Amino acid sequence: MAEQTDRAVPAEIRPAQVRGPGSPATGAHDEPPPVPERPDAAVVRDALGVGIAVGLSGFAFGVTSAGAGLSVWQTCALSLLVFTGASQFALVGALAAGGNPFTAAAGAFFLGVRNAFYGLRLSAVLGYRGAVRPLAAHWIIDETAAVTLAQTGRRSARLGFTVTGLSLYFLWNLTTLGGALGARALGDTAAWGLDAAGPAVFVALLAPMLRSAVERCTAGLAVLLLLVTLPVLPAGVPVLLSALAAPAVLAVQGRWRRKPAPQERAGADHDTVEEDRT
Repeated sequence: MAEQTDRAVPAEIRPAQVRGPGSPATGAHDEPPPVPERPDAAVVRDALGVGIAVGLSGFAFGVTSAGAGLSVWQTCALSLLVFTGASQFALVGALAAGGNPFTAAAGAFFLGVRNAFYGLRLSAVLGYRGAVRPLAAHWIIDETAAVTLAQTGRRSARLGFTVTGLSLYFLWNLTTLGGALGARALGDTAAWGLDAAGPAVFVALLAPMLRSAVERCTAGLAVLLLLVTLPVLPAGVPVLLSALAAPAVLAVQGRWRRKPAPQERAGADHDTVEEDRT
């Protein structure tokens, strides 16, 4: 059973085995040497850096939400229960622009769907079971996924996930309350441009993850769809349309892969000619 468990866990997140002084440089059967766990202090430092930096932007959400007409308790409930900044900003932004509430909610929902894919990946990395599993699911967002997947072992991954999730959840909700209460003192909240803080943080976290051509094409097409449709469609609808970028790029990629290479086409033509001669 233990062997089956180890095989189910990706190599990069297996518990680290620090090599001793007389140990060989590589494992048995020419396996790559195990990657040691990162020091706890380094993991906590990185996790707190992300948690504090992003958590403070909850103030911008509180101000934006209050400026959109939501009450203090509605604003705080969004941060407590939804807890995914991009979806929250998309929702209140669409409402502030006069969008239909159902369209605004649908756009926020589609933005939040990505967290489900993070969950599929992180469930194998973290290995939580029982009652901890649904509680951890509430903290699966861009920031916790980025910190967790950057670790080299399960222990450091759990530490990074916990510290990032705890610090970010606490600060995000605290600063959301501060922003919602202080919005009136700021006057015209739109003039401060605080609604751009959340999307800017989201783009900063997303950009390093766009490593393949398919991912970059998908992001580029989504941005293009958003920019083209934003001036002409009701608020919230451009976000829904931009979600079509992923299936569109994957469909083009699938057709490209099924297209035979020039050598294969030449070989097929040659075989056809030979068959006609016979």
